[in-house]
Amino acid sequence: MTLLIKICGLSTPESIDTAIEAGADLIAFNFHPRSPRYVELDRAAALAAHARGRVETVALVVNAGDDALSAIRSAVEPDSWQFHGQETPERVRDVRAVWGLPVMKAIGVSGPADLAALASFAPVADRLLLDAKPPKDAAYPGGHGQPFDWRVLSALPPHRPFMLSGGLTPENVGEAIRLVRGFGVNLLGVDVSSGVESAPGIKDPDRIRAFVAAAREAEGAR
Repeated sequence: MTLLIKICGLSTPESIDTAIEAGADLIAFNFHPRSPRYVELDRAAALAAHARGRVETVALVVNAGDDALSAIRSAVEPDSWQFHGQETPERVRDVRAVWGLPVMKAIGVSGPADLAALASFAPVADRLLLDAKPPKDAAYPGGHGQPFDWRVLSALPPHRPFMLSGGLTPENVGEAIRLVRGFGVNLLGVDVSSGVESAPGIKDPDRIRAFVAAAREAEGAR
């Protein structure tokens, strides 16, 4: 299976075009107000329309209520959700049933014990995203540019697919892919946000292209 590449936190038509032309498979719009990548609903709707039919669009939310999800679903029409908060397996199950869209669930990882959560989410989430845990005083979830120790992933069962996030960059994504796949686990894809930025929330076209190229090169080296 071809490695999936996801570029998260896009906020301009130009960055969308760059990601698509570079060969990304998924792009995400961030609806968490505290994030520097936050996009308001009207803007996200226009961006999603610009991308529609060319790439899979993902709506990233953090502990969003039904009203917020309904508004996003109606205005943006994303292809899937990304839950990046403290959502429970029951919440993931219910959202899939009500809105009929696939759900990607992000799970923060700092050590082997954090991998236990995968067993609860695997039956209800369409994709699992393993991300670095944020600093304790962080205003929003995610790796904040710092990777976790990828060696903990060697404990994963080979039948459980997952995507990798947290501190990935054009400089280290190839190393991450080669190392993790060397464990014999099922790496479905990679995800990046701050690692392709020139400043918080500002995507760098050259870094987007370099990230996708490095990931594809590592994928082909198997």
